[in-house]
Amino acid sequence: MSAKETLPALRIALVSDTHNLLRPELLAFVAHADAIVHAGDICEQAVLDTLAAIAPLTAVRGNNDRGAWAEALPVQTTLEAGGVRLAVVHELPDLRGDPAADGIAVVVSGHSHKPALETREGVLYVNPGSAGPRRFKLPVSAAMLTIATGGALHVEHVKLIE
Repeated sequence: MSAKETLPALRIALVSDTHNLLRPELLAFVAHADAIVHAGDICEQAVLDTLAAIAPLTAVRGNNDRGAWAEALPVQTTLEAGGVRLAVVHELPDLRGDPAADGIAVVVSGHSHKPALETREGVLYVNPGSAGPRRFKLPVSAAMLTIATGGALHVEHVKLIE
């Protein structure tokens, strides 16, 4: 690769609250991701197995994840992708540490089933919403985090079904 060529952007699918429902729309959404992050409330190991067969998977335990398979999952984890550090937790009150001081650029959470995106102290907080059963009138959604060369971040929430 010459100095003038740039690496392609890294695409990380952000998913939460599948509650043991892997919709075909979600599988199509994650199909072209470079990695998948699941922010908990998975409910069955088979969900993780299916997602891990598509792309490298990072997952945390949610409040509805129970059993030996779930006990193996951390409540909070961090990963690095494209030179960017991400923290993943199901419920924001469980977030430990100081993301800004710890060099975290993105915090991914779930639990509320509400898609959200905000910046606090220079840290991007993303809730992809719920990709599982519809709750109330909230959208069924996920998000795609794109990390461009140089670390520029872009998040797009996507409604999986109307």
